[in-house]
Amino acid sequence: MMALKRPRLALAVFASTLLGIALVAGCGQQAKTETASLPPERAIDFKIGVLTGTVSQGEDEYRAAQMMAVRFGEDHIKHVTYPDNFMNEQETVIAQLVGLADDPDVKIIIAGQAIPGSIAALRKIREKRPDIKIAFIEPHEDPAIVNAEVDLSIQPDQLARGRTIVEVAKKMGATDFVHYSFPRHMSQELLARRRDIMKQTCEENGMTFHFVTAPDPMAEGGLAASQQFITEDVPREMKQHGEKTAFFSTNCGMQDPLIRTVLQTGGYVPEQCCPSPTHGYPTALGIAIPPDKAGDFEYINAENRRVIAEHGKTGHFATWPVPEVILSMRAAADLLADAVEGKADYKDPATVKKYLEEKAGVPVTLTMYDENKGNSYLLLVGDIYY
Repeated sequence: MMALKRPRLALAVFASTLLGIALVAGCGQQAKTETASLPPERAIDFKIGVLTGTVSQGEDEYRAAQMMAVRFGEDHIKHVTYPDNFMNEQETVIAQLVGLADDPDVKIIIAGQAIPGSIAALRKIREKRPDIKIAFIEPHEDPAIVNAEVDLSIQPDQLARGRTIVEVAKKMGATDFVHYSFPRHMSQELLARRRDIMKQTCEENGMTFHFVTAPDPMAEGGLAASQQFITEDVPREMKQHGEKTAFFSTNCGMQDPLIRTVLQTGGYVPEQCCPSPTHGYPTALGIAIPPDKAGDFEYINAENRRVIAEHGKTGHFATWPVPEVILSMRAAADLLADAVEGKADYKDPATVKKYLEEKAGVPVTLTMYDENKGNSYLLLVGDIYY
C-alpha cells in the first residue's frame, strides 16, 4: 500500500479551542470548555447531543466533541461523558445518553464510541423522542442490530483491516504478528472475525500469527495493569519471535505503552486499533504539540515522523493520515445537521461518502454493512508510514 500524499485536512482553525479544557469532574455532568470567544462557524437553531469517553480511554473522540462546539457554538452542543469503567456502569451509560434527549432543542445525538448500553439507550430515546436523529460512531454492539436501528453508523472497516493491517506489517518486513486482546473484545463479532482474517492473511503471506491474551482494562487491575502488561510483554515477544515482529492491540489504552515500547526495543506497529496520528503517538513519542498546531495533522504527522527517525525506527510505524473517529464524528454532525434542515439525504451512500471526504481531505473507501438495507458504513483510509 503506497503512502498517500499529505492530507489537506483543515483542522488548524480548531487549535485555540483545545486549550484550557476543563475535564469532566464526574460522569453526571456536561463536559465544558473554557474558551467561547470565537463565533461559531455554522449557525443552527437546534442542539446536538454528544456522548464520548473521557481522555483517559480515547482522547480523539473527546476532542471531536470540542471541535463540534467550535463549529456549531458551545450553546448548541451538549457534551457528556461515559464512565471509564463503562462495562460495570451500563446504567450510567444509558442514563447519560437518554438524558441528552430530555432537552427539547436536541435534534441530533452522536455517540462516539457507541459502547455497550447504547442500543438500550437508543430504544428509550425512540420511545419519547422519535424525531431525534441518532448516529453511532464505532459501535461495540451487535452490528446487525445497529444497522437496523440507528440512523447513521460509521466505523472502520474491521474486516478489510484484517487484511490491510497485516499487509502493512508485511511491507515493513515483519515475519511475525502479535495480536493483543481479551475475551470481552473477542466477543464482539467484527473484532473476532477480523482476528481470524488477520491469522489467515498471515498464513497467506508466510507470516506467523500469535494471539496473546492481555488483561482487560475493565477488570480488577484496571487500565494500569493492562498497560504494564504491554510494557513487559513486548520485549518477551521480541525475544521469542525476533526483531521482525509486528504488534497490534484491540484496546485504546494500550496504544501508548505499545508504541513507546516498540520505539525502545524494536519491532513494528502497522496500525492502532483506532488509526490516527494522535492515538498514542504524541504521548508515547514525548511530543508537546504547540497550541497553534493542536489540530494541524500535517504538522503532527511530521513531528511523529521526526521523533521516530531520531530513534532510528523509520519505517517501523504506520497509521491513517487523519484520526478516524474525529473524521467520522465531525462528518456525521455536519451531515445530520444538513438533514435536519432538509439539505441532505443521510440515507444516500454517495452523500455519506461526500461528507467524509470533505472532512478527510483525502479519498476514502466506504462500504455498506448490508448492501440491501440499513445505514451502517465501514470506512477505510490509506496508510502513511513514519
